[in-house]
Amino acid sequence: QVILSYRRDAFSRLKVKNRENITRAMEEQKLQVIFNSNLLEIQEDKVIMKIGDDMTKTIENDLVYIFAGGELPTQFLKKVGVEITKRFAYTVRKHAS
Repeated sequence: QVILSYRRDAFSRLKVKNRENITRAMEEQKLQVIFNSNLLEIQEDKVIMKIGDDMTKTIENDLVYIFAGGELPTQFLKKVGVEITKRFAYTVRKHAS
């Protein structure tokens, strides 16, 4: 199953076809959307997510894709020690130690 964390209470600015595809995937139980959520921590086999104002949930995972807005804050991320690799459809299977 795919779980999508979305920080707002509803999707905004979705194209019609994308909305249809997401709705269909949810109806077929291929996709679970968790609205009002933010990732607090990504670990090797799980993520810790804040939902709403006061709930925290741990979810086991195999793979995490990050889509964080239209433009990546590259300089900030490098400054705080996050290595950036710009590749389309590139998968990182394991965190570096």
